[in-house]
Amino acid sequence: MAAAGEGGPTVSEYIVHHLTNLTYGKLPAGTVRYDGTLVPEGGLWTMAHGGAEASAMGFTAIHVDSMAWSIGLGILFCWLFRRVATGASAGVPSGFVNFAEMIVEFVDNTVKDTFHGRNPLVAPLALTIFVWVFLMNLMDLIPVDWIPEILLLAGVEYQKIVPSTDPNITMGMAVGVFILMLFYSIKIKGFGFVKELTLHPFEHPVFIPINLFMETVGLLAKPFSLGLRLFGNMYAGEMIFILIAALYSAGVLWMAPAGILQLGWAIFHILVITLQAFIFMVLTVVYLSMAHEDH
Repeated sequence: MAAAGEGGPTVSEYIVHHLTNLTYGKLPAGTVRYDGTLVPEGGLWTMAHGGAEASAMGFTAIHVDSMAWSIGLGILFCWLFRRVATGASAGVPSGFVNFAEMIVEFVDNTVKDTFHGRNPLVAPLALTIFVWVFLMNLMDLIPVDWIPEILLLAGVEYQKIVPSTDPNITMGMAVGVFILMLFYSIKIKGFGFVKELTLHPFEHPVFIPINLFMETVGLLAKPFSLGLRLFGNMYAGEMIFILIAALYSAGVLWMAPAGILQLGWAIFHILVITLQAFIFMVLTVVYLSMAHEDH
C-alpha cells in the first residue's frame, strides 16, 4: 500500500483515489482544472484529474479502465473456451478442458431447470454471462494496490480493475438483458404483451391505467435490480478490501491483524463473487423465460 499519513496521502485521500475511475471525456469551456488553469473555448478532450473533473465531463465521459478490463476479460473468456472447444476430444477430458466442461454442463442444467421456452440463444448467453461476470468479479481478489501502483509508475494516475464495481458496466449489462426481454416479449406474445401490461392483475378496462402503471414499474424494476444488486455487492466488497489495506498505514502492530483480515475476507469473497455471477445468470434466464411465457 502507498504510505498514508506522513509523506503520503491521508486515509481519506487513499480511499477516494482507489474509488476513482480513469475517465476520459470533454471538459466544458471555462472549467477550472486541478492545476488552476481554465479550459479554453470549445472545451477540451482529456483524461480527468480527480472526481470533480470527471463529474464536469458529464454524460460524454468514458471510464477507460472499466471498459478496458471488461473487454479484455471478455476476450480472455472467448479465447479460453475456444481453446477448449478446439482441443476437446472423444477421450476422457483432463485439466482445464474438464473444468470448462463442468461449467458448461452446470450452466446447461441450470438453463434446462429454469427456462421453459425454446430458444437456442439462452444457454450460450447464460454461459457467457456467468463466466464473464465471474472473471470481472475475480479481479477483486487481486490486492488493491498492486496494479494501480504499477500503472502509476507508467503515469496512469487512476485505475479501478474490478469492472463490476462500476455501475456503468453492471447497468449496461442489465439494459442489454432488458432489451432482450422486450424483444422476445413482443416477438413471442405480440399483442398479448400489451394485454399483460394493461389487463393484469385487474381485468376490467377501468383499471387499465392502474395496471399499466404497476406493470411498467415491475418491468423497469427488473433491470435496475439486476444491475444494482451486482454493483452494490461488489462495490461493498471492494470497499472492505480498501479499508483493510488502509490498516497497514496505522503502524506495525496493525500489520498482522490486517493480513489476517485480508486473507479471511478474500476466502469468504470467493463465495461472494461466484454467487453474484450465478445470481446474475439465473435472473437473466428467469426474465427471458417470463418473456417467452404467453398467458
